Amino acid sequence: MPPRHTVRQILLLALLLAAWPQVTVGQSDEEKARTQLQQLQQEIKRINREISSASSRKNTLQQQLREAETKLGSLQREIAGNRRAIADNRKELAALAEQQKSTERTREQQQTRIATELKAAWQMGQQGHIKVLLNQESPHTVARVMAYYRYFFAARNEALNEYRETLEQLARLERRIAETLEKQQGRQQTLEKQLARLEQAQENRTLAVARLSASIRSNSDQLKQKKLDRKELESLLRAIQEAVVNLQVPADFQAFKSARGNMPWPVKGKPSNRFGRPRNEGKMRWHGITIAANEGATVSAIHHGRVVYSDWLRGSGLLLIIDHGDGYMSLYAHNQSLLREVGEWVTAGTPISTVGSSGGQDRAALYFEVRHQGKPTDPARWCTG
Repeated sequence: MPPRHTVRQILLLALLLAAWPQVTVGQSDEEKARTQLQQLQQEIKRINREISSASSRKNTLQQQLREAETKLGSLQREIAGNRRAIADNRKELAALAEQQKSTERTREQQQTRIATELKAAWQMGQQGHIKVLLNQESPHTVARVMAYYRYFFAARNEALNEYRETLEQLARLERRIAETLEKQQGRQQTLEKQLARLEQAQENRTLAVARLSASIRSNSDQLKQKKLDRKELESLLRAIQEAVVNLQVPADFQAFKSARGNMPWPVKGKPSNRFGRPRNEGKMRWHGITIAANEGATVSAIHHGRVVYSDWLRGSGLLLIIDHGDGYMSLYAHNQSLLREVGEWVTAGTPISTVGSSGGQDRAALYFEVRHQGKPTDPARWCTG
């Protein structure tokens, strides 16, 4: 159970939420609503962190695992973001290179045109303007010749101006390409450092798991460990339920219960257990479903809601919980990394985490639960496909 001072904080937050002004999307004072949401987000996040770390402070091995997996998850999230940025830079460089080629073709065409016009100007210069004009007898012919000269020189000046603009555009493109290459090199160097830190973090995690496994020598120890893990999760869920009881979802969103049977599974994969079936020699039962999936695969929210927990918890590893309103919550455990923070709104299909093996698991899989009023329900009743 959470320490007494934490419980008092939770009750205080629940009272605070009960008196909290309800803010809807249609209200005009959006700045005030945003400030209130930020304050609420920080308060829930602080309390959640206290709850999740309360037990691990009592257990050195659990604390070591928590630190190793939290660091590993953060690094993997940073690396994924950096790789996306590098990929975006490559696309930008390709687009700039194509633009540069197109501009160079324009420059060559303009050079050809200018060379032709300069040759014509030289030929006209050889005849001399005065000589050409004096050879004309009709005033109308003289006027036409003068107009032609004006048109010719205006066109030549326009061509020269366009050529100068093309040269300036090429210079700007070269600067952008150089800047983008510099960013690319910087990000690549950062990635190499991140990968080195990732390797060390993976070693630390492996060592922490080995130490924890060595401390659990018998089946009775394993059962005791599982029961402690379940107790921590249940305590956390009760605390969150009290804290978010008055949080409202936008009125225009579909109610969770009305989407029953039509929600997508959070990740593609084959379930390795069935809800409600016995586990640990019949001494416990499955409250959710474990979905085997590739490590790093994207986990998506099954329905709209607000993230109310995004942290490490004993037995669950990197855990994310979404409140869907009307007492419904969905849980996503053993993640590799968490992509959303407490207080963020998500919709169905929004990426929220990546599949991993945190919490001391030996293989990558997502553990998934759906709860109503704190009680587990069969996810297969809600998700299909």
